[in-house]
Amino acid sequence: MPKTAELPGVLELLTHAVEAVGGAEREGQVAMADAVGRAIRTGEHLAVQAGTGTGKSLAYLVPSIRHAVEKGTTVVVSTATIALQRQLVDRDLPRLAKALKKPLGREPTFAILKGRRNYLCLHRLDSGAPEEPEDGALFDPFAVSRLGKEVQRLHSWSSDTETGDRDELVPGVSDRAWRQVSVTAKECLGAARCPIGTDCFAERARAEAGKADVVVTNHALLAIDALQGYQVLPEHDLVVIDEAHELVDRVTSVATAELTGAMISVAARRCGRLVDADVADRLMESGDGLALVLDDLQPGRMDSLPQALSGAVTAVRDAAHLCVSGLGSERKEDVDAATARRLALTLLEEIHDTANRLLEAFEEDTAHRQDVVWLSGDRYSANPRPPALHVAPLSVSGLLRERVFGVSTTVLTSATLALGGSFDTLARQWGLPPSQPKAVKAEGTATDKAPPAEQTSPAWRGLDVGSPFDYRRNGILYTAKQLPPPGRDGLAPATLDELAELIDAAGGRTLGLFSSMRAAKQATEELRDRVEHPILCQGDDSTALLVRKFAEDTRSCLFGTLSLWQGVDVPGGSLHLVVVDRIPFPRPDDPVSSARQRAVEARGGNGFLTVAATHAALLLAQGVGRLHRSTSDKGVVAILDPRLATARYGGFLRASLPPFWPTSDPEVARAALRRLDAATPG
Repeated sequence: MPKTAELPGVLELLTHAVEAVGGAEREGQVAMADAVGRAIRTGEHLAVQAGTGTGKSLAYLVPSIRHAVEKGTTVVVSTATIALQRQLVDRDLPRLAKALKKPLGREPTFAILKGRRNYLCLHRLDSGAPEEPEDGALFDPFAVSRLGKEVQRLHSWSSDTETGDRDELVPGVSDRAWRQVSVTAKECLGAARCPIGTDCFAERARAEAGKADVVVTNHALLAIDALQGYQVLPEHDLVVIDEAHELVDRVTSVATAELTGAMISVAARRCGRLVDADVADRLMESGDGLALVLDDLQPGRMDSLPQALSGAVTAVRDAAHLCVSGLGSERKEDVDAATARRLALTLLEEIHDTANRLLEAFEEDTAHRQDVVWLSGDRYSANPRPPALHVAPLSVSGLLRERVFGVSTTVLTSATLALGGSFDTLARQWGLPPSQPKAVKAEGTATDKAPPAEQTSPAWRGLDVGSPFDYRRNGILYTAKQLPPPGRDGLAPATLDELAELIDAAGGRTLGLFSSMRAAKQATEELRDRVEHPILCQGDDSTALLVRKFAEDTRSCLFGTLSLWQGVDVPGGSLHLVVVDRIPFPRPDDPVSSARQRAVEARGGNGFLTVAATHAALLLAQGVGRLHRSTSDKGVVAILDPRLATARYGGFLRASLPPFWPTSDPEVARAALRRLDAATPG
């Protein structure tokens, strides 16, 4: 085995790895690998925009593995989606480990690590989890029997699984069923006290992760590691955050808490005989009181706390505190009693802390509030949901700056990071200072940016390594300036006419990305009789099956909403046209984005550009990115929203997109599609 000082350099290892896996060296991949290696050496954080086809996984894995082997440390790679996790663990890392075994002197190791709730808890399964009906069960007479069947299936599966990982259970089970056989980190007794601790799936996964060179995890667990007062991930000095454009939303989701009448009822039942009956009754009564108050309120964001709700939440907080006090400190007791006490205490503390956070959210003025509060729920819809209070952070920048960037060198990468031509937009959301020069995007080449002058803040640099795709030659961005601006009454007749003509010109082969399910269904219903090509609509079947049908039938069209904007990978002749019905701004009634926008404005900033336009730019870039998935792909992106060309913010949005050849002439777009259709087999 070579001494660590004799390990080959990053670029030499990359060349070896690319040759071993049968790939071709790409300019952007080399630039990215070199930059990641530099970040590891200097400790300077790095944001890398790498277009589809760059080979960014190898570009960050090779220097990361070299660092782990050289220093005997662990590198954490965080992703946003299960699909990328599986790609890394099932394909990229096994091939790379074999390829690098000889030059590194040993075969690198890797492991996947998820939150404890993702693993089957053998103790809870063995002890017979209490069935805790939720409000939703009241509306479904078959819920209890269905739950029982799913739990029974989980019992059978527990004898076959080697990992206990929920994602390996196919088909899956409902969240309610899984909660009966899993625990959170706070509910866990701990390996030392648990009678089945030696066989614990979660502990086994953590042990394997602690010994691995590379640990693959998700943004949620990365957030939990930053939020909690105890360590979840193994010791590490380097984090690679892939799909970094989703980091803020995923961290915000983890940091969001809710309070419902059902939670309080479950907590009161869990207390059972563990506290005095009158104390448990007081908690149950406070939950009933909260439910009554919530029933009288309208769903939506709360800018102030109604007096009745303030009193109900205060009563819940105080009752939960009494129950926690009644449970007392941890004591020597049998396993069943300790389990019951831990389950009760965990939920009580969550209720108490959330109630307290809800009350504190309104203590500051609008410009200085830390959290946003809203009420959700609808008992009278086809899928009734009981009322729930939510509280979410207005910003996670401080958390990320202190608990992620302040702890380890961090590499952030995605195909979409430089919005409006600059990394600064997302850098602000991450808690990084603005850079000095403006990002200059170079087609197919790397563009370095100098580190910020503000040395007291985390030092970082941005790099756009471009894309192997020739967007200007192989793609057209058609903006339909002649159409009316989108309204609230669904798709306009002129918009539907335009869509039909584009589909006919393309010979099908169309992915329709809509801002709402209502719009997607309207377009499907009205165009199925007008165009001769089959139209698939999200919701008709599972999304995965619909995407497969769309890829196999080259004349078909697929219409849908949010998950299709980022989840479709269909290279080749099945996709020549991507249509976007309107700029994907967040809904005006979205509580988090509207509160963030208002907070920016209260501090004198441009709330619309900072929040709404940034959200739209990210999603729009992801959506149009569906067109080019390989170097041979060609086609048209049609934006049926004239505001992309006419509004003041249109330049910011266009600068966030790949450098397509632009046009606003519908005949130019249709003619290009007809030529493509004629030249494509099938």
